[in-house]
Amino acid sequence: MTTTIKKEHLVRVLAGPIVLEGNLTMPDKAQGIVLFAHGSGSSRHSPRNRYVAQVLSDTGFATLLIDLLMEKEEDAERWTKHLRFDIGLLARRLVGATDWLKQNAETEHLRIGYFGASTGAAAALVAATERPEDIGAIVSRGGRPDLAGSALKRVQAPTLLIVGGHDLPVIDMNQAALDQLRVPKRLTIVPGATHLFEEPGTLEEVARLASQWFGQYLHP
Repeated sequence: MTTTIKKEHLVRVLAGPIVLEGNLTMPDKAQGIVLFAHGSGSSRHSPRNRYVAQVLSDTGFATLLIDLLMEKEEDAERWTKHLRFDIGLLARRLVGATDWLKQNAETEHLRIGYFGASTGAAAALVAATERPEDIGAIVSRGGRPDLAGSALKRVQAPTLLIVGGHDLPVIDMNQAALDQLRVPKRLTIVPGATHLFEEPGTLEEVARLASQWFGQYLHP
């Protein structure tokens, strides 16, 4: 059995005029890198996204988990909840992180994928339209891709939407978004899963589907 050698370290990501905290994991001979876009009050410490990131890195993908909001913004957000649906702001931060990856010596040669959760999925889709030459694939988990609005028709990266079978309102929102995408696309419904994929085996299925999708589209 081959052991994947990985380097993990904290990074400071220059995203336009601000600096975001992140966790970068670099497997030996990475096949690509997946940038995680959190949303709806989550952060890079989300156990669900950290699990998916671990599975991806175990299968040969580099991963970058970042906080799209600065600490003072997170503190205000706990009370006002005014930034989690600011898709434009989140997308600009994601574009800035994408540019940082293309300028970083460790990652500049790697094809980039986005993994978005909740409102982070909409931010990923919007950001992908700003850097179409750099983004090779997008995966959404329990996301709100419908919030990407008119950007959906401009997305060029193959997109996988994953929704829990019991997350009924979000299924409809994802179907509406899928209908507007003009790229290789798929909506996969995980049976028995609710919005956070907390049921046994459901998050594992998300990680398997994401690994398969990125494996198909991010290979050099």
